[in-house]
Amino acid sequence: MANIENYNFADKKAIVRVDFNVPLDENGHVTDDTRIRGALPTLKKILADGGSLILMSHMGKPKGKVNPKLSLSQIREDVAKALGTDVKFVDDCMKASEAAKDLKPGEVLLLENLRFYPEEEGKPVGIDKNDPAYDDAKKAMKESQKEFAKTLASYADVYVNDAFGTAHRKHASTAVIADYFDKEDKMLGFLMEKEVKAVDNILKDIKRPFTAIMGGSKVSTKIGIIENLMDKVDNLILCGGMTYTFAKAQGGKVGSSICEDDKLDLALDIMKKAKEKGVNLVLGSDCIAADSFSNDAKTQVCSVMDIPEGWEGLDAGPDSIIAFREAILPAKTILWNGPAGVFEFDNFTTGSKAIADAIVEATDNGAFSLVGGGDSVACVNKFGCADAVSYVSTGGGALLEAIEGKVLPGIAAVKGE
Repeated sequence: MANIENYNFADKKAIVRVDFNVPLDENGHVTDDTRIRGALPTLKKILADGGSLILMSHMGKPKGKVNPKLSLSQIREDVAKALGTDVKFVDDCMKASEAAKDLKPGEVLLLENLRFYPEEEGKPVGIDKNDPAYDDAKKAMKESQKEFAKTLASYADVYVNDAFGTAHRKHASTAVIADYFDKEDKMLGFLMEKEVKAVDNILKDIKRPFTAIMGGSKVSTKIGIIENLMDKVDNLILCGGMTYTFAKAQGGKVGSSICEDDKLDLALDIMKKAKEKGVNLVLGSDCIAADSFSNDAKTQVCSVMDIPEGWEGLDAGPDSIIAFREAILPAKTILWNGPAGVFEFDNFTTGSKAIADAIVEATDNGAFSLVGGGDSVACVNKFGCADAVSYVSTGGGALLEAIEGKVLPGIAAVKGE
């Protein structure tokens, strides 16, 4: 694997896997260009060296079919503005040979959404997994995926993967394509390198105390990361919607709050493991309950063990916030994934804002703080404190899988592992 810092892109065509899966409004306008800005150091380095750029990305989940609402043509002007140069566009990523061949040093070409082709994800389309013919269809698709990746690779002299958000997927553009480049002509981009370093800081260079904050609605979606963190953290805050599964598991009445009734035993098992491993497990003790799922609902502060019928917990309560701060402020390593409440409603942002403020304070006092996952990133952006934490990850699922200790195909393929 080459090192992007030392690589000279002069007169080279570089095909770069970026993650430009950015949010759009109903008119197709970009509402948050964080991911575009995140890729700029890599893209500008290539152009500054005298290379040319071929950008490839996915957007949304078109499931192997062309969907104009998910066309990357909508972000062309935003990418051009960010780079400060014109961006050419090809409306079919498999028909870009001539456009790529004609690229001159300093020029940029954006390919259409890779996922308009099922070969990008490598999943058979239109056939059920239980169908006897599925295995044959899967094998055939894998071969087609190789050809798809080979075509993409043919456009360029060098491959750069700078899309951490998709690094956990063994897709054509994130993993398979790397096989078609020599090791000295494939590398990780600057953003990817920063992401890998941030994860290493969390997993391999832990300064203690280490506090992890896991939020979100379901215990089941976070169980892998919770179990892996149990051997690493000193304090584990579990908040958000999963609070009520833990409360009910302990015999509490949670009203209409979100709750995984089939995961009550799992919640008790997590509590037991935390105790056995000496982890300080911090669960919300009170909440802001609402009489409807609405920003304008009536509210009251309730114990999470005694929420009235017809009411649901939508945010952390004042006592819970105090407990969260006590676990965060002394920390020297902090990981935050998932909000403490329905932060999308302005009247239920208090818990998430308190967590963000505590992380900022701890960071000011020397802690390394990593914020990752879509909702957490949205939180720090909403509260205007993204620049006040150590690192904001662009990867949701990729970050979680990396922290779970899983090998990320998009990184392993470039490294030749």
